[in-house]
Amino acid sequence: MQDNHYQTLAQANGAPVKMWTHGVPVEPEAREQLLKTAKMPFIFKHLAVMPDVHLGKGSTIGSVIPTKGAIIPAAVGVDIGCGMIAVRTSLVARDLPDNLSGLRSAIEQAVPHGRTTGRGQRDKGAWSNTPQDVDHHWAPLASRFKRLTDKYPNLLKTNNHQHLGTLGTGNHFIEICLDEQERVWVMLHSGSRGVGNAIGTHFIGLAQKDMQRHIANLPDRDLAYFEEGSKHYADYIEAVEWAQDFARQNREVIMNRVLAALSAIITKPFMTQQEAVNCHHNYVQKETHFGEEILVTRKGAVSAQKGQMGIIPGSMGAKSFIVRGLGNEESFCSCSHGAGRAMSRTAAKKRFTVEDQIRATAHVECRKDSEVIDEIPMAYKDIEAVMAAQSSLVEIVHTLRQVVCVKG
Repeated sequence: MQDNHYQTLAQANGAPVKMWTHGVPVEPEAREQLLKTAKMPFIFKHLAVMPDVHLGKGSTIGSVIPTKGAIIPAAVGVDIGCGMIAVRTSLVARDLPDNLSGLRSAIEQAVPHGRTTGRGQRDKGAWSNTPQDVDHHWAPLASRFKRLTDKYPNLLKTNNHQHLGTLGTGNHFIEICLDEQERVWVMLHSGSRGVGNAIGTHFIGLAQKDMQRHIANLPDRDLAYFEEGSKHYADYIEAVEWAQDFARQNREVIMNRVLAALSAIITKPFMTQQEAVNCHHNYVQKETHFGEEILVTRKGAVSAQKGQMGIIPGSMGAKSFIVRGLGNEESFCSCSHGAGRAMSRTAAKKRFTVEDQIRATAHVECRKDSEVIDEIPMAYKDIEAVMAAQSSLVEIVHTLRQVVCVKG
């Protein structure tokens, strides 16, 4: 029998909330938000909560929300299909140049990142002319996108094709890492970019509009949902699946471009082996659990079916982990998607300085300026405590440490 290490929050008029958070702090606001979500009448069995849990918009980040006959667009969120990809190379630490700034520059030139806002300015985080490799990956997405925009023309006015193969901002990153045997890995984190955000925002608005008469009865207006068989349910499923495919293709393009940049800097030929899957951690899909077909929404959680490989990144400057799922049914076969924020971005910027950032990332070739203070390692939970809390969900296969980190 598996030792589950979870605690259960129970309430009179809602599903139980099972939390794998032993030894990890959980803010009271996150607990309250979880209990609100668990009150929804279509929750299947219970909510499963991962150790990186923290307050989110609509639903709590780090939660697994199983539903029958309904879907909550705000639970999926606006970074639809956000996730990770990691590749192990045949290179080792001594193959890397002594000064890693040239490698960081090569990656930054290969992949648009960040964002420029303002009238008349070209967004540095988007392609002005999409390269051939981007067009190649866009081709299988194009006809389905047309079907979507024929129904919802406002989605045409988004960054779609020109955001494919671009990184974004915030906690999205590209890293060169070393494992416990000093082997070189490439790992990155990105999602469905501008178009996924537009799809998420549009359907959250539609759900709230459809439920206008009932919105006052919801525990939170962001828990507005589509019932199976309703006008927008099928369209939302189709749109979400497209955005998730876009996100997966996006990570493929970025990975290929980073590997090309790496081979331009390191002339020694190398091979790659994809040991970890290209895995989403903000998404919804049909799965079978406890003998029933249900929808599983993972908002900041990774699928951890028995034997399935996954990626749990730490913060900028902390360790990351390549893991293998243990197939723990109580968690709906899930694990955390990272360390999880310990404080908001605003709080981090108030509390820490550029000097703190320089000290915390002394061993990493990365940006060390005021714009990235909100990503300082101390703004995140202790990744070691997070991993200990989910020892019944995954086993660690590799431990990685960053040597180069590119952020938008």
